[in-house]
Amino acid sequence: MIDAAFTPVAAAVEAGRIPGAALGVVSIDGESAVRLAGMAALVPEREVLTRDHWFDLASLSKVIATTTMILKLAEQGRLDLDRPLTDAIPDLRQYDVAGAAERRLTFRDCLMHRSFLPAVEPIYTYGDDAARLRAFVLQREWRHGQPVYSDINFILLGIAIERLTGAPLSDWPLGEGLGFGPPPGPAVATEDCSWRGRVMKGEVHDENAFALGGAPGHAGLFGTVDGVLGFARAMLDGSMLSPAMLAEVRTADERHRTCGWERAFAGWHGWDERT
Repeated sequence: MIDAAFTPVAAAVEAGRIPGAALGVVSIDGESAVRLAGMAALVPEREVLTRDHWFDLASLSKVIATTTMILKLAEQGRLDLDRPLTDAIPDLRQYDVAGAAERRLTFRDCLMHRSFLPAVEPIYTYGDDAARLRAFVLQREWRHGQPVYSDINFILLGIAIERLTGAPLSDWPLGEGLGFGPPPGPAVATEDCSWRGRVMKGEVHDENAFALGGAPGHAGLFGTVDGVLGFARAMLDGSMLSPAMLAEVRTADERHRTCGWERAFAGWHGWDERT
């Protein structure tokens, strides 16, 4: 089955449409299979992709790291998903305590992308000091809009985790083959970043994540294909979260969103809007 699924991926690599790809599948009984094709990097030298290579997992950081951390803290009774973020971040919009809508946002609002916060903001263009940029995120009066998939939701959740634990997200043990950068092994190149003037390899490609210190909550996680499969296996066998928190992951709203996840449905294509 995995070979049939990988055939079009391998064809795309062969045709030069993508440099390389890894496909991994894990079954409900824990068995897994992996297929690889192509290159981990093209410049300055071509580098063959292997199972030891670490990928920039981009927005999978939201699911694998931040969502799991929030739900673990909820398991431990250290937060209530339906309470406002101000339980963890009392200084959120602290200069407008009575009127700021941001102060009424709950952990669940952010996990399910049902807040009014924008999809993204070029935070990295406002300076190069991570602490100041985090303060900017907390005190900004964000423009209101319809609920969308939002990086800002998860940047706030990342700050909440740091406040509750007293440690950066990068200190949280996520399992073998997963961690915030720089990765301990060979890395897959992601892009030639015009802002930083170099090829991104082993450092987070997301500009906001880079500017916010590398592990903010919406991006920054790295992982091997086996590391991601290990996480998937733990979610399937129930060892990652308690039954109550797994129910939060599996219970969808009318937009098919759950706490940190999105459930597949007929016509699902992986995005809020088809592009």
